[in-house]
This record gives sequence, C-alpha cells and structure tokens, in this order.
Amino acid sequence: MELLEINITGSLNMIGYAIATLAPAAGVAWIFSSVINGTARQPEARGAMMSTAFIGFAVVEALAIIAIALAFVL
Repeated sequence: MELLEINITGSLNMIGYAIATLAPAAGVAWIFSSVINGTARQPEARGAMMSTAFIGFAVVEALAIIAIALAFVL
C-alpha cells in the first residue's frame, strides 16, 4: 500500500490573514448597525453618530491594513 504524500506550497500567512479579516468585517458591520439603530431611535443625533462611526470605521480598517502588512512581512 502506497502512502499519499501531500506537499503544501505557498504562504500560510495568507490563510492567517484570511481568518484575521473576519474580526474587522464583523466590527464594521457592528458599528454601522449600531448607527442605524441609533438613528431609528433618535433621528436628530444622526450627524454626531455618523462622525463617530466613521472614526470607528477608520480604526477598525487600520487594524486590517496592519494585519495584511504583517502577513507579507512575516
């Protein structure tokens, strides 16, 4: 009986990055779902919530950008 030999080539860092992108995606969804919920409850506060949401969006996406940079460097 022959043993099947499997060779894995490529970078396993990209698999780690693919898994690491789930958290920023969930974070962005959570931020904007909260803004939608808040706007439905108090429409006059929409402007303040949107500016805060965009700051939160930028921070969450910065984490994703740092993750891809580390995936290529390491």
